[in-house]
Formats: sequence, structure tokens, C-alpha cells
Amino acid sequence: MKILVSNDDGVHADGIRILSEALRQIADVVVVAPDRNHSGASHSLTLENPLRLESMAHNGFIAVKGTPTDCVHLAVNVLLTPLPDMVVSGINHGANLGDDVIYSGTVAAATEGRHLGLPAMAVSLVGSKHFASAAHYACRLVQGLMRNPLPADQILNVNVPDLPLAQIKGIRVTRLGCRHPAEAVIVEQDPRGRPIYWIGPPGASQDAGEGTDFAAVEAGYVSITPLQIDMTAYRHMDGLQEWIREL
Repeated sequence: MKILVSNDDGVHADGIRILSEALRQIADVVVVAPDRNHSGASHSLTLENPLRLESMAHNGFIAVKGTPTDCVHLAVNVLLTPLPDMVVSGINHGANLGDDVIYSGTVAAATEGRHLGLPAMAVSLVGSKHFASAAHYACRLVQGLMRNPLPADQILNVNVPDLPLAQIKGIRVTRLGCRHPAEAVIVEQDPRGRPIYWIGPPGASQDAGEGTDFAAVEAGYVSITPLQIDMTAYRHMDGLQEWIREL
């Protein structure tokens, strides 16, 4: 089995190093990831500039001057022959819970793998310490996915609580919760007195009730949410058709 590993925190991040080391115990692993942090890149492609890559001598990782989506797109379409059997993205440094998935480059890398016909999973640590716990569950889930493939339009979004492995209570299948809107934009000045703007941090959880990814992680469980690529709101199509006829 060959696994393509990518992320959005960049090729130098602890999460991708620890994930790749763990996955090498069960598969051949190729790492193709951004050369720097691209958190919040979502599913963006680089269209106006060429992509450049560098093979890192000390670990064989391939660093791409591009987004997480660029990395997976380039790896599957150009760099890897034969194709990988799966794409695993992560381990993200921080949560991808609720509507975080809209902005997440980690989730986008997995989604791009699914677009290209490969099973895919995004893995995030809800914290910054216990990457080994997240890597352990990533390996278990990879083995499970190979035995029980997802439908062709789905990926798994996995969030692991930042706990020692022995303290994690198990796995729960969850739905996405949601957050309050992001906090206000922070306005400052550069040394020349010109205004600069920082996007505020993510909002606190708003829908974190029973059955959500937020609730599972808060209770000490690994959250696994199946995400579907088709975003069509089918149940609202008939109502939309009704008022469209009246225009």
C-alpha cells in the first residue's frame, strides 16, 4: 500500500513528520507538502505562478511552493507512478471542527485526493502536544478504510483530543457543529503609520451539542465526521424551483 501524505502547516511541521513516521509502519509513504505554512488556504490552486519543488535531503519529503491542493494535484497527476492508494492529510496543528472545514487547507488536501479518485482522510490534533496519539488513530483508521472503503464522494474528517493515548476514551462518529463568527478584525499600524489588518481568531463554538464533533472531543473521544463532496442542498431544490417560476 502506498500513501500520499500532505498538510497545510508545511513540510517542516511536527505533525506531518510524526504522521509519516507512524504510517511507514504499515505502508509506503510519500510526503508532498507546502514549503511553508498555508493554514486557511482552503481549496485554492496556484494559477498565476509556476509551481516549484525541492526534495529535502534529510528526509526525502518534497516541498512545493504552493498550496495544499497544489501539492496533492501535482503529486497525483505528475510525481507519483504508480498512483497512491490513499491520501492522508495532517496531522494539523489545531482543530478542524465544525465550519473550520470550509477554510482548512488540511481538509482541502484530502478533498483534492477524493476529487482525483482516491480514498482520503484529514487528521487534526485539537492542541499542539500529543501528536503521537493522533498518529496512532490515523494508522488504525487507514487500515479500517482499506477494508471498508467510503463512497466515492466522501472523505473522513478526524479530530483527536490533545491527550495521552491512554486517556482517550474511544471513537465517536459525529456531525459537524458550528462556531460563532470569527472575532473582529484587529487593526494596527506599521512603523510608517499605515494601517494593517489581522484576521481575528476563530469564534467560540455555537452548536456544540450532543452528536457534534465539538462535543466528542470535549468528552475525550476521537471525532470522525464523514464529509460529502457534493454540496448541493437537495431538500431545498423544490422550494427554489417554485419561486423561480414566479420571476
